[in-house]
Amino acid sequence: MLGQNPHDAYRKVQVNARILGSDHKDLVAICFEQVVSELGRAIRANEADDTTTRSDGLTRAIAAITALEMGLDRSNPVAGALEHLYTAARETILDCVMAFNAEALSEVRSDFAEIGAALATSN
Repeated sequence: MLGQNPHDAYRKVQVNARILGSDHKDLVAICFEQVVSELGRAIRANEADDTTTRSDGLTRAIAAITALEMGLDRSNPVAGALEHLYTAARETILDCVMAFNAEALSEVRSDFAEIGAALATSN
């Protein structure tokens, strides 16, 4: 962690601390927050022509979506819709690796922010 940007190191410590004290609902919320945060980071990095940070943001967003997918309760009635959301989001993000599309990422980001907010109010 010593070689990292101080902001990145702080963010990593903060997320890890939240994860340690979390139940499964909290972990889902953290993953949704990570998708929103990292996609925003990638969009800002693209505007600044910072390809390294852009790539890191996209990678971290995909990792959070993968975690959500792995934890999906397939017996839940909304599992199919969530699986579709996760698959579409991953495809959009991967498409942006080759041809960055800030508008498409903003839509994915908005969807995850909206669902994340709904989850937060239901807890």
